[in-house]
Amino acid sequence: MEVTVVVGYWIVAALLAVFYLYAGGKKVAQSKEQLAPMMGWVDTIPMPVVRLVGAVEIIGAAGLILPPATGIAPVLAVVAAVCFAVLQVFAAGLHLSRGEVKNTGLNLVLIVLAAVAAWLATAF
Repeated sequence: MEVTVVVGYWIVAALLAVFYLYAGGKKVAQSKEQLAPMMGWVDTIPMPVVRLVGAVEIIGAAGLILPPATGIAPVLAVVAAVCFAVLQVFAAGLHLSRGEVKNTGLNLVLIVLAAVAAWLATAF
């Protein structure tokens, strides 16, 4: 296993994990009113679904970090990264359906980072 691939994975995985822990934590812990200024789409989605998305983001962040760190089922890091890419495709679709084209830039960046993480995770 090449050192640059491993280092690259940990950098990308750490960025994604921090982002998803933050975003997922907010979705799990905050009210609709608190989330609405930053995430306007929460007004159109039932809060149990918003909470579920947040929980999935937190679990996915753990899936990026724990399997490769422990060596237990490291393929789960690939699965987590692919799932994050799919999640962001759906998120971009939601933004586009709401006419929020400018909000899809972050989705695109997260899709690319998740794809890179999935590819790099195959080294484990």
